[in-house]
Amino acid sequence: MCGITGAYAFSDSGRSALSRLQAATDAIVRRGPDSQGHFVYDCVGLGFRRLAILDLSADGNQPMTDASGRYTIVFNGEIFNFRELREKLVRKGYHFHSQTDTEVILNLYISEGRSFIKKLNGFFGFAIYDKEENSLFIARDRYGVKPLHIYRDENQLLFGSELKSLLALGVPRKLDYVALSQYLQLNYIPGPSTIFKGIKKLLPGHYLFIQGDKVVRKRWYKIPYDPKKVSKNKLTYDEQQKKLVSLMDEAVERRLVSDVPLGSFLSGGIDSSVVTALATRHTPHLNTFSIGFRDEPFFDETKYANLVAKMHNTNHTVFSLSNNDLYEHLFQMLDYFDEPFADSSALAVHVLSQRTRQHVTVALSGDGADEIFGGYNKHMGDFRVRQGGFKAEAVTGLNLLWDILPKSRNSYFGNKIRQFQRFSRGMLSGPKDRYWDWASFASEKEATDLLSPASRRKVDKKLATKRRKDILENIHADGDLNEVLLTDTQLVLPYDMLTKVDLMSMANSLEVRTPFLDYKVVNFAFSLPVSSKVDGTMKKKIVQDAFRPMLPPELYDRPKHGFEVPLLKWMRGELRPLIEQDLLADDFVASQGIFDVSTVQKLKKQLFSANPGDAHARIWGLLVFQYWWKRYMVA
Repeated sequence: MCGITGAYAFSDSGRSALSRLQAATDAIVRRGPDSQGHFVYDCVGLGFRRLAILDLSADGNQPMTDASGRYTIVFNGEIFNFRELREKLVRKGYHFHSQTDTEVILNLYISEGRSFIKKLNGFFGFAIYDKEENSLFIARDRYGVKPLHIYRDENQLLFGSELKSLLALGVPRKLDYVALSQYLQLNYIPGPSTIFKGIKKLLPGHYLFIQGDKVVRKRWYKIPYDPKKVSKNKLTYDEQQKKLVSLMDEAVERRLVSDVPLGSFLSGGIDSSVVTALATRHTPHLNTFSIGFRDEPFFDETKYANLVAKMHNTNHTVFSLSNNDLYEHLFQMLDYFDEPFADSSALAVHVLSQRTRQHVTVALSGDGADEIFGGYNKHMGDFRVRQGGFKAEAVTGLNLLWDILPKSRNSYFGNKIRQFQRFSRGMLSGPKDRYWDWASFASEKEATDLLSPASRRKVDKKLATKRRKDILENIHADGDLNEVLLTDTQLVLPYDMLTKVDLMSMANSLEVRTPFLDYKVVNFAFSLPVSSKVDGTMKKKIVQDAFRPMLPPELYDRPKHGFEVPLLKWMRGELRPLIEQDLLADDFVASQGIFDVSTVQKLKKQLFSANPGDAHARIWGLLVFQYWWKRYMVA
């Protein structure tokens, strides 16, 4: 686990960034507290931070330069098939001086050029400099497990694992109002945008090749989804299940290689339970970790995690938390964000990562399964909308009732009413609009209304439309649920779920590995028909059926909760002064000039009413932004 940063200067003026390389590396210290390194040559500078995962020899440190002195690499991530790739290179006559995957990547590039990247099985962000060509090759993994940010102007191209490092390299802090508008809708910022104008996220499965003053961007990986091939899939459902078990077993086994203590998150849901069950095939008495909410039994799933731990004889640890325990970590979490990110469950992941890091350095997780196999309520909802029928029509027919009844995520019935209302809206929408609505906490109009008149004028409507169109490009009127899942892998997965896990694990110097995102598993998932994933009665069907013999029966036929935190209670209690007297106080909002005071007032009134709906999620988005704005935009 590491962090990388660097600069490529196009002019003498651009070389000034090279003198800031130490500061840029220091900015990402939590990604690699064990060591650091720098490389500067001519117009290029590379910086590196490292946390020891494997027992490396001294010459395995980074930046790493090959024996000829021509090629130098900085690498963040893990390559799980590096040993077999290394053996092939040895047979070709290549010599190695360490046991690292970093040296394998470097020699593969020397041997095969940019095309080698398709052979890598893992997650990564890296940069390789070629002295002879004066070229820099920068690449990001297939699904965006590891982040990589880019800034380019006429004088320089800068990159870094986190925005913090680019700001330390001297990037101007200008707000991107299109990104802000999308953030107010989604509570996170989809790529390629960041909150800073000019800084972009390198998209998953893409690379940059820089030489001289030319920059080439290319997509090197795309999920091989072909609806015609899916319709001709000849595997029976039983054969599909067996293949999934085999692929997942291999994926888990690959991710168990570590010379430091390793464990597994175990939430009590199907996905983490599958990963845990498979890991215990290869690691007796596996360390497993759960968090429970003593004050919030509606969200507590430790009962189910304990059943899995007992069934597979794991060394299980439960971190039982009160609301006060969570609240104590709130500002520590917010301090780590270098752009607004308002998925409130990040707080629970932060605490879980911090407590887990006290026991192990690497943890497996079940992330990714929902997006590729159809595990969310919205997936079932989309399936039912497309199927139609009496029940779907009946929900839509009760529109007026859903509008009147109180809605809240924090109770079973309030959440059901909220879901019925959203489903009803979805029945009346086309597939693209429905997807965006169900991915959002606020509509485009609601987000626009939150902005001040001056801010609204700064939103480039054509650019906003284009960014949204790009996100929804895979959804068609005559398509099916697989297109929704494909869109999730390009929106929700990289910019919400994986961002959340990466930020919170890196804040605590913990590496998290995701077996469901082994590219062989993902490619297989998108070769399957919708009927293998969602059938109207069951979400994530093939995952549940394939691993049923390995899991306690109590895990089935129960509501999916996921991570939640008691935001509504806090906003009506501990966080109320922050809302009314500080970050969202009328005078502060007015002096700041970004948001419309009267609209914020209405949202606060809704928050404290008997029918809060999603107001607490939207208020949370505003609080996170305001906290970030004070840290990064106020001189």
